Amino acid sequence: MRFKQGVILGAAAAIFAGGIAIAGGHGGNPAVKARKAHMQLYAHNLGILGGMAKGEVEFNAETAELAAGNLATLASMNQMTYWPPGTSTAELGEETRALPVGWESASMDDVIGKAGALAEAAVAMQAAAGSLEGVQANIGAVGGACGACHKVYRQPDS
Repeated sequence: MRFKQGVILGAAAAIFAGGIAIAGGHGGNPAVKARKAHMQLYAHNLGILGGMAKGEVEFNAETAELAAGNLATLASMNQMTYWPPGTSTAELGEETRALPVGWESASMDDVIGKAGALAEAAVAMQAAAGSLEGVQANIGAVGGACGACHKVYRQPDS
């Protein structure tokens, strides 16, 4: 019995230690990780709605409403802690695609305005997501709001 307990405890300790090693090995700036995760959530939900709008995925009102609600929630979140000074491509290189221009004081009003436009488009999508026509009518505004910020403040794919 003691042998079995020892094996179980040893295996548990190895799994725990491995988890710590894996978690610790990811490195990177936590703010950059958070904003990338946030952007991935945008992309996931926008992908669901975009697929439905294009007819690539069968329209499902419940799924569309959930995805649109997620977009509205994400757009309403305060993201200021994701963007501390020193976390642009100038300082972190390939770890991020955020261009330094986003931290210039002259850009702040524009960034805030673009974030507001995304929030408005996401709320409009949420209100219309119960029908395919509503999703189709609003998908361009949501995608356009995302793209408007990315064109100016994100490094293009290389």
